[in-house]
Amino acid sequence: MKLTGAQIVIECLVEQGVDTVFGYPGGAILHIYDELYKNRHRIRHILTAHEQGAAHAADGYSRSTGKTGVVLATSGPGAANLVTGIATAYMDSVPLVAITCNVATHLLGKDSFQEIDITGITMPITKHSYIVRTVEQLAAAIREAFIIASAGRPGPVLIDIPKDVTAALAEYEPVKKNGITELSVCIHKLGALARAANPEPVSEKEIQRAAALINQAERPVICAGGGVLCARAWDELQILAEKASIPVCQTLMGQTAFPAAHPLCTGMVGMHGTKASNTAISNSDLIIALGMRFSDRVISNAASFAPKSAVLHIDIDSAEINKNVPAACALVGNLKDILSRLIPLITVKSSSEWNAKIAQWKNHLPSMYAKKTKLHPKFVFEHIYAKVGDRAIISTEVGQHQMWASLFYPFSVPRSFLTSGGLGTMGYGTGAAIGAQLGNPDKVIVHIAGDGSFRMNCNELATVEHYKLPIIIIIVNNGTLGMVRQWQKLFYDKRYSHTTLDRGPDFVKLAEAYSVKAFRARNEAEFTDAFEKALECAVYAENREPVLIDSYIDIDELVLPMVPAGKAIDDTLLEIDDD
Repeated sequence: MKLTGAQIVIECLVEQGVDTVFGYPGGAILHIYDELYKNRHRIRHILTAHEQGAAHAADGYSRSTGKTGVVLATSGPGAANLVTGIATAYMDSVPLVAITCNVATHLLGKDSFQEIDITGITMPITKHSYIVRTVEQLAAAIREAFIIASAGRPGPVLIDIPKDVTAALAEYEPVKKNGITELSVCIHKLGALARAANPEPVSEKEIQRAAALINQAERPVICAGGGVLCARAWDELQILAEKASIPVCQTLMGQTAFPAAHPLCTGMVGMHGTKASNTAISNSDLIIALGMRFSDRVISNAASFAPKSAVLHIDIDSAEINKNVPAACALVGNLKDILSRLIPLITVKSSSEWNAKIAQWKNHLPSMYAKKTKLHPKFVFEHIYAKVGDRAIISTEVGQHQMWASLFYPFSVPRSFLTSGGLGTMGYGTGAAIGAQLGNPDKVIVHIAGDGSFRMNCNELATVEHYKLPIIIIIVNNGTLGMVRQWQKLFYDKRYSHTTLDRGPDFVKLAEAYSVKAFRARNEAEFTDAFEKALECAVYAENREPVLIDSYIDIDELVLPMVPAGKAIDDTLLEIDDD
């Protein structure tokens, strides 16, 4: 049957199982939006306040559900506004398909109104990008995009479609989704790109060598990264750790891959990692790196990282092997499959002197966190967990509150923590919370934002209110760009250059202007009361609705532990004489 390009887009999205898309219309994408209107019973479109918010919402939808997120934008500035969201997804390996529309093909390259080379701009931050110049190429491009986005190491793919292609007619033949068949087509057409997403199986000899390294180790540590979540390998990770009594630390992106309350869990590793994790890594004789890339925030000074340790690196992406830290043994492939083959070869071990040492290191808590203040971030996160526990999905922005969430919220359910790790995107979290709520309507969605970050996306309160999304937004308001101020305090002789936010808005009044209920909390009693009211509105009410709590904390609260830039990760600031 013959369909227009716009109709083919809709049919291909439905074919891929897409029922929710996020976006913002404009002139170049009007044909697709007209078809969305006609097909609103098949695909739900969420109109955000800004294209960047739409990209982050598609990202949060993907991270929390495991599905591929979809975002739409028009040409020129609309497409350009997706760039930060696409880069965020790329750095954190999130499967995302961004569909933009451009000016008509005869206007391309002529500096036409709202023309932009979005495929060129996004080439370094996508797994692949398309500009579809004929309608006959459109269906194949969309099908390939979904395969590439989710295969191997996930990531974003962009499809740019000139407006005349969305209006042109072509024969369309429905194809039932078949991953194996479609991937074989991709491998044939895309060569090395698709082969990297589907590497050769790891040999039995390599598996045996890795098992021998683990069995011989006396002080092993597992370092779990975001790849554990991408591969859905959290069960295999726990089986491996328990079988050989191996301590498990997590990168920021690996949070939720291993239960925080588990006796073998040592918490986050790296710049703001726990004493137990950083000390264990530094004194280990084997690091079992699972789906992680040894970023600078994890290893700090590469030359002094884990000098006594060999590295067993398992990852789907061969480009990460030996990139930042040399590996004694490397296995490239699907983490879940590799661990399933590796586990039967691992020797059962009981708790050892090594485990006892780590248990002692886990008892450390910086004394400043025991200091009594009117409203301490540790209290905020512990109170949230006490009330909602494992029912919640927590999203954050970027900064001190993000680190406090990772240090103080004991995550135990995979995919329940949404944060921008690689790019560190202030303004990410509100959009992510929107996507998480739409993808997980039965979950409690709590979004934690710093006051600096929330200024960057507070326009999305319009989206939250319009769709009556029962999100609890908690602003950790310290009147400053907290993480930058912390660096200024510790390393720039307290020269607080342009980090104090001594200005509006009044977030409670702002929320009320968007018809969102809001409360203030200046101390523990007020926060406890406000959070109880928030639960009544957003969780227990028959007609659930969003709530905002503006929570005031001290401007000089710090995130500890902290590894100063350029230091080894066991050279950690654990205490600071805060005068």
